[in-house]
Amino acid sequence: MTPTQTLASSIADITQRAVSLCSAGQFADALPLVLPLLDDTALPNDRRADVLNIAGACSFMLHRVTDAENYWRQCLRLKPDYADVYASLGSLFRSLGRLSAAKAMYRQLVSLRPLDADAHHQLGCVLYGLGYQDEAEASHRQAVTLRPSHAEAHYSHGIVLRDLRRPHEAEAAYRHALLGLHGHAEVHNNLGSVLMELGRLAEADAAYREALTLKPQYPEALNNLGGVLKATQRLAEAELACRLALAIRPDYAEAHLNLGAVLMDLARVSEAEAAYREAIAHREHYAEAYYNLGIALFKQERFALAEQAYRDAIRWQPGLAHAHNNLGCVLRVFERFPEAIEAFRHALEVFPQLAQAHANLANALVQLRRFSEAEKAYREALALRADYGEARFGLAVLLLGMGRFEEGWQLYESRYEQPDFIHRKTRAMLSCPQWSGGALDGKSVLVWQEDGLGDMLQFGRYLALLKAQGAAHVAFACVPPLHRLMASVDGVDAVFDHSVALARASTYDCWTSPLSAPLYLRTTVDTIPRPVRFRIDSALVEQWRPALEKLPPGRRIGLVWKGNAKHHNDANRSIPSLATLAPLWSVPGLSFVSLQKGQGEDEARNPPATQPLLDLGTGVTDFADSAAIVAQLDLVICVDTSIAHLAASLGKPCWVMLPERDVDWRWMHERDDSPWYPHTLRLFRRAPDEDWAASIERVRQACVEW
Repeated sequence: MTPTQTLASSIADITQRAVSLCSAGQFADALPLVLPLLDDTALPNDRRADVLNIAGACSFMLHRVTDAENYWRQCLRLKPDYADVYASLGSLFRSLGRLSAAKAMYRQLVSLRPLDADAHHQLGCVLYGLGYQDEAEASHRQAVTLRPSHAEAHYSHGIVLRDLRRPHEAEAAYRHALLGLHGHAEVHNNLGSVLMELGRLAEADAAYREALTLKPQYPEALNNLGGVLKATQRLAEAELACRLALAIRPDYAEAHLNLGAVLMDLARVSEAEAAYREAIAHREHYAEAYYNLGIALFKQERFALAEQAYRDAIRWQPGLAHAHNNLGCVLRVFERFPEAIEAFRHALEVFPQLAQAHANLANALVQLRRFSEAEKAYREALALRADYGEARFGLAVLLLGMGRFEEGWQLYESRYEQPDFIHRKTRAMLSCPQWSGGALDGKSVLVWQEDGLGDMLQFGRYLALLKAQGAAHVAFACVPPLHRLMASVDGVDAVFDHSVALARASTYDCWTSPLSAPLYLRTTVDTIPRPVRFRIDSALVEQWRPALEKLPPGRRIGLVWKGNAKHHNDANRSIPSLATLAPLWSVPGLSFVSLQKGQGEDEARNPPATQPLLDLGTGVTDFADSAAIVAQLDLVICVDTSIAHLAASLGKPCWVMLPERDVDWRWMHERDDSPWYPHTLRLFRRAPDEDWAASIERVRQACVEW
């Protein structure tokens, strides 16, 4: 044996011993064996490369990462095609978070070993970490093509496919992974999340429970199980699952968020708020938690705080379209309509398909009287969601206000599809069919009040027309204050309260609302029927006459300055106080009579000394009384309330003071008269940014001219 052969044999023995020690995990013993060999200048390059690889491996396992990188880089300078070292450096760089460097290593490895499934898998993992999802998916797909049994690659492939919103493929990938990783709770958990996205909630529930069977202390699976339980309305169980997740990991921000969502569904809004605040405490920039916090605060009518929460959500995630949309809703509450419009437009820049933002934009544009833009926005909402009831109803109201009755009446029927409207409950309650415009010859019709008192007075004109269509019997179901007045209306055969009518509903051929009649009778602006003719009880006239005759000579004017406090727009349409009307008392020759019912009665009984007022409203029991009083007046001045319809129908001049915001569609737009009451009614509209005082001054001047 020559000396050279002896040396080679010795080196081989040392490296073999080092490799054996490494296999046994004894890296601290292996490293001193190979390091002296690196000082041997006679060591051939191939051998030196192997020794450097072993030294790098030992250093890496001993957490001497700088040394490991240096040894492996020296190795590659000696042997540039050393595939194992590229794999090792890729692993090192990946462990240090140096993903770009790891990517370069794995790309080189793949070029050297194109059929190495694990090399493609590792490259895919690094590409995914760098955000290159499409390239990562291709790498994982190549890995499982080369080795269909590569369970880890299937699992990684599923993760990428889910992020790429290809849930069906992701499910298949996870199920392939389970063939080799059935005992891995994480795969079951991720499969559950995909099944949740696919709407297969029972299967998702089973997957999460399997994950928890394998790993009971698994907060992510508990939180996800809470999500599926919430989606299936098992709210008590959902709350428990979230709280168990938090018991394991108290700083788990997502579980606090999920718990808050469950508590919101349980109507425990203040607790939900606390949960969202906990989520933010554990993750300062948690945009979704700020967004949900805004919802909870809005629900509690803490609008200023809700605004700030939505702004925080947007600050941390500008692309959160729903936060922009909800911010616009808060700004609309504050009547900051230009800002609201800007917020809705931001939402649509982020997510043009957000139908809700189109509809909300339309609502805000209506308030600024930008009607053509509002119509366009409503139609865009409906193009995205044809069944969007709120947008259909909003467009209906807009078109009716614009006098475009043909389409407006059709869309107005969408009120029966609105879950929060009483109309939907009417349809569910009544046991006879709803009239849809068919022939009424010889049929019995139940006309059902489901809207306000003023609506019934305005649309009572259609009762006689139903009879004229051939109806044999027309019964009107309404609240008691209307009974005496409506019993004398042409076309009405019977008047019931709602409970009696409900009990008899099955005996009628069909039912309808007075507000549906214009659709089926094809009412246009030019064919509006004349107002209903109310017959006034002469005995009631005589009953009220003595009080009115005590007034000084001159004109008698009825006043109503407040509407129903429960009306959604009462804050806008009611005048703050009787004192606001004081300028009217400066006009000589006028005496004022209060017709006020409900809120405002206290003021009517105790008017300011400078505003003498005959209070008759307090003694009124129903609309028959009111009609007997109005018949003896010269003029009625009121806000938008039922008395306006009564007075105008009775042929009395009636001046209606309309609010600046949310003017009811029946008064239409940009006109001071009404086609519903063409000779009796005059409208006084508040201009933008105008207060009631300016509007009342115009009424005062009109009194002087009158």
